[in-house]
Amino acid sequence: MHIPDGLLNVATVATTYVVSAGGVGGAVRIVNKKLGEKQVPLMGILAAFIFAAQMLNFPIAGGTSGHFLGAALAAILLGPWAAVLIMSCVLIAQCLIFQDGGLLALGANIFNMGLVASFSAYYIYRLFTWLMGSTRKGTLAGGFAAAWASVFLASVFCAVELAVSGTSPFGVVVPAMAGVHALIGIIEGLITTAVLSLVLATRADLLQLQRI
Repeated sequence: MHIPDGLLNVATVATTYVVSAGGVGGAVRIVNKKLGEKQVPLMGILAAFIFAAQMLNFPIAGGTSGHFLGAALAAILLGPWAAVLIMSCVLIAQCLIFQDGGLLALGANIFNMGLVASFSAYYIYRLFTWLMGSTRKGTLAGGFAAAWASVFLASVFCAVELAVSGTSPFGVVVPAMAGVHALIGIIEGLITTAVLSLVLATRADLLQLQRI
């Protein structure tokens, strides 16, 4: 899902950079105001975990592969704004150090995997826990749904950006991206629920932290 340089047109690059810069700037202000002592180390731990986990690719179908995204886990534990900062740091490091995603496409990658993934995951998780209650079942079901949706929706936005840029027709790129990432989302959901299950068993208090 990391878009390399050369696939997006100037308008898409500029638009996504402006939106992402505004989102990250807003996240910095909000997190600075609400950040608590327990949240500082957790943000660092999550950033390191997501960075390392994204380095591991797993095969899907037709020669494609996927990797853990992590936005849902960050959003569930710390809230969408903190998740945006975590994902932005991870994506910037991957771009500059490993050339995973282009520099010109960085705005689009942060928009898709940071803003879209984090906020969609957070509100879907909150919807499930509201409907099912803040029980173990509600937490795990919400975590799975949030993780799957975050991957799927981020991939759809990525496909739309490629289509708008003329890289590939809508009728080709959107079904292809959505189909593959619907499968990747299942694995994302399983990993997220496994981590949440561990958190519930060992540090359930982390789910009670103020989300930002």
